[in-house]
Amino acid sequence: MYNLMISAGEASGDAHAAHAIAELQQHYPTITTFGMGAGELQATGTELIVDCRDLAVIGFVDVLLNYHKFLQRLKKLRTVMRERKPDILILVDFPDFNLKLAETAKDLGIPVMFYVSPTVWAWRPKRIHRIGKLVDHMAVLFPFEVPYYERENIPVTYTGNPLVDDVACDLTQPEALASVGLSLDKPTVALLPGSRPGELKRHLPVMLETAHILTTRHPGIQFVMPRAATLSEQDVASHLESAAVNLKVIEGNTHTVLRAADAVICASGTATLETALIGTPMVVIYKLSSLNYQLMSRLIKIRDIALVNIVAGYRIVPELIQDDANAENIGIQLSALLTNQQLADTQRKNFTMVREKLGDGGASRKVAEVIKQLLEKTV
Repeated sequence: MYNLMISAGEASGDAHAAHAIAELQQHYPTITTFGMGAGELQATGTELIVDCRDLAVIGFVDVLLNYHKFLQRLKKLRTVMRERKPDILILVDFPDFNLKLAETAKDLGIPVMFYVSPTVWAWRPKRIHRIGKLVDHMAVLFPFEVPYYERENIPVTYTGNPLVDDVACDLTQPEALASVGLSLDKPTVALLPGSRPGELKRHLPVMLETAHILTTRHPGIQFVMPRAATLSEQDVASHLESAAVNLKVIEGNTHTVLRAADAVICASGTATLETALIGTPMVVIYKLSSLNYQLMSRLIKIRDIALVNIVAGYRIVPELIQDDANAENIGIQLSALLTNQQLADTQRKNFTMVREKLGDGGASRKVAEVIKQLLEKTV
């Protein structure tokens, strides 16, 4: 019976890992899995040694402030790895933490697979040399990532993006509106502030301020927000107490909410790809603490930060970053999407191109196959 250790440090990584493990369990029904993750991995039967939900921080400064917490979790996982000696270590995203875990695996002779590439193409490109020393196989989501690893002779498999399979909503827009209890005849805007408490704190206030502006420009407009599993009701409620707009908060059901919406204000991240796959026009925003922004802006080497724009190869949706992400600017861009059908349709047309670039589906199955091959080499 194979024994797998998994380390997924964020909500998206937890979901990607869970789907890959579910595929793997079809080949090996008696396989045991343990490590770091959240609810979705736990639902596969994975034993959570560490729950990643309390590690959701953003930027260098936040990591430093929480350094002791990270170190504590890392030490716990390293201890368990030494005790249980898994047949393979599967790392999912969360690179700075996970590569430290890979060092221990290397010392113990445990094969390492890394799923979801660190953004070596955007910043800190020299990390790839460390990856080459510690990782036995990379499984990457985007085709443009493959050459980076091939140039370093690091075994790599392009799996496509699991969102192609995972993002689905068979409802029509009226059906989706009815499903989440919204009016069928009012313009609808979805707010996606991000899945981390820090993102919520920085994005939701300006989104609510934007919503207030939009209510004066678009009478009857309604707002809806899907609450990520990584955010508590209290996390969200604390921001709504003084809000000047009525926001309907839905637990989960992100894809239904996206289908119900006419437009989305979306925090940069995986959610931009989810929104594109559903086909809803969007404005992308992102805010960091002032110090984090100064540090990141010096290190990042790419023009666009939204994944949907990076995959497209050029800017197909507006990005408003840091000081530009103010209520007036967001409101102008959002109003344009609500009133200019041609503008909205152009985004939808470009989303079709993005979908084609994300692969033909089956990413979780392909990842499971890579893991299977690595496991069989250990026999």
